[in-house]
Amino acid sequence: CVLCIHKYEHFLSPIMASMLGPGEDSKFGSPTPFSEPAWYDPRNPNPYYNEHHKAFRAKMRTFVDEELIPFVDVWEKANSIPASVYKRAAEVGMLPAIVNWPEDIAGPRPEGFDGFFTVIAFDELSRTASGGVVWGLVGGLGIGLPPVAFYGTDEMKEKVAGPCFRGEKRIALAVSEATAGSDVANLSTTAVEDGDYYVVSGLKKWITCGMFADFFTTAVRTGGEGSGMMGVSLLLIERDRKGVSTRPMECMGGKGSGTAYVEFDEVRVPKSNYIGDISCLLRNFITERLGLALQANRFARVCLSESIEYARRRKAFNKLLVDMPVVRYKLAHMAREVETTHAFLESLAYRIVGVERAGEDWLTPLLRLGAEASLAKVQATRTFEHCAREAAHLHGGNSYVKGNRIESLYRHVLSLAIPGGAEDVLTDAAARLSLQGKL
Repeated sequence: CVLCIHKYEHFLSPIMASMLGPGEDSKFGSPTPFSEPAWYDPRNPNPYYNEHHKAFRAKMRTFVDEELIPFVDVWEKANSIPASVYKRAAEVGMLPAIVNWPEDIAGPRPEGFDGFFTVIAFDELSRTASGGVVWGLVGGLGIGLPPVAFYGTDEMKEKVAGPCFRGEKRIALAVSEATAGSDVANLSTTAVEDGDYYVVSGLKKWITCGMFADFFTTAVRTGGEGSGMMGVSLLLIERDRKGVSTRPMECMGGKGSGTAYVEFDEVRVPKSNYIGDISCLLRNFITERLGLALQANRFARVCLSESIEYARRRKAFNKLLVDMPVVRYKLAHMAREVETTHAFLESLAYRIVGVERAGEDWLTPLLRLGAEASLAKVQATRTFEHCAREAAHLHGGNSYVKGNRIESLYRHVLSLAIPGGAEDVLTDAAARLSLQGKL
């Protein structure tokens, strides 16, 4: 579309960028167009963020730039992240922010804390452009800890949630199985009652942080055969219980996240480790999908930013790529997708924040976000897929060689499109929920 090309052309012009230059109105972070969310530019009024958010953003930016990004390659090759990094992530507030900072466990919230601190934490962490580092640091915690922190017993909160928030222990969510990924209603791991215990048997697959988790928030079938979704419950299972074993999975992306098979061979788990019924898991899926969407959209933004910078310096056919209309069109198309997706995610975050500000339990209304959270996740992962493909083509052969961000990000597309609910499954689920009036 010619109008789109002309609309965005001034953003992509190096001459215009140099005219803006640094100064009072300079945006936070990179000066490259569309490399940061719109509110990072102080000239763009925004109803969601205030000075408290800006302070937390600066703290996250410093931590990510100085203590994470320089070591991404090392950690990915080692397929692990040092234990000291988890403690630092806890100290700067990243870990508690990812799980909405429950004060009774994680300590006092920073001044002005709300759900947008979580948005900032996910977004800034995802600037590492590494699924392994993002998942390794907060993947297990972000989806494995909320059921314990918000539905677990006081003993669970003290012995499990507290150490995880402090970066001393790690946790994983164990739901997926070889024959039941998005189809949770048909999972086959069983928990059979035996006096004061459940005897758990089954094999979990694709478990993020499974190789180094100390605890597993595990979806098990406590109902009888044919009980479907309503027969699924959550149990807390400690790694050191007899019969628990893990082995690594070699995946396309996510290096450093400890993705694993987790096997439970007649593991005796006390009934006091019962967390809750299927409703706990369903709410957890919604926050998981929003987190995956934030990660996918920042990955897409990195693809866009890298492509703009490359197009400004790469010459072909005696001209810069950025001077070619077809390239500008590609960049404008990527920008349109990234910006609209981010705006959608902010609008959903605002609804959650509004509920909490009204003094209500923010967990219950999450179920009303089911359809939109699913659509947001699909929107973000498809945006990422498109941006990764366009960035790869713009970078040409360079994107096919190991050792650059575009090659790495391209390998992470499926790692976000499938977990948390495959795109086709979520699209259909959103349609069904919407048609039933459950919006």
